Amino acid sequence: MTTIAAKSPLIVKYGASELKEIIARNTKRAFVYTMLLLLLLALFTFTYKVVESFLFPPPNVVKVLLTRISIDALAPPPSENANEPPPPPPPQAVPPAASGPAARAGTPVAVPDALIAPDAKDFANIDEINRATSVGGDGKDLGGWSDGTGVDPGINIQQRDELPDPDDFISVERDPVFDLEDLQRRVVYPNMARVNGIQGTVRVRVLVGKDGKVLKTMIIESDNRILNQAAEDAVKATVFTPALQNGHGVAVWMAIPVKFRLR
Repeated sequence: MTTIAAKSPLIVKYGASELKEIIARNTKRAFVYTMLLLLLLALFTFTYKVVESFLFPPPNVVKVLLTRISIDALAPPPSENANEPPPPPPPQAVPPAASGPAARAGTPVAVPDALIAPDAKDFANIDEINRATSVGGDGKDLGGWSDGTGVDPGINIQQRDELPDPDDFISVERDPVFDLEDLQRRVVYPNMARVNGIQGTVRVRVLVGKDGKVLKTMIIESDNRILNQAAEDAVKATVFTPALQNGHGVAVWMAIPVKFRLR
């Protein structure tokens, strides 16, 4: 009869001391591997630079030494004739005489009419100087232009009125009058806006002249720019009664809303 003795169980020691030994051993290995890797990188960089300088040498650079010399330190140019006298200095320019009339200024003295020269009696005064000529007229002053000025007495010279700016405030007794319903009837609806169902309101600022005519227009607000031209055309075709100031017509700006509605 054979008896087999039971083997004792394998006991493995594993604790804090064993962990410390494993950490220390792995740390040394990591340090050695890191140093070897850094050494290989340094060796590769050095080898690459040596090979690059051998295959691609730098261009030859010529260094030039510059010297700064002041112009004041330069010697004068050699003269062809050393005994030749220096040239004379250039003549100084004489300053021109002061501008002005030849007559001397002074205090006028009244003299009798008998002592006035005949040609001096025909000079125009302040009221006549804008209508007189250097030749003079025949003495019959009817308040018109003298002969020789080139102005036709029949021409009616009208002074252009200064138009106000859109932001100017003008005090009037009555604002311009117009028929808003008639203006809306004059609106021609744009075909593109009609097809696309576009509606809205366009505010047009208009300058109404002193005779009731439309002088200028500008768009100040619009729901759609397709409607702008039709709104301006309707305003320009409208008849206005001008604004009144002291009983006279004056040009003023006013804002008119033009509505576009599809029926």
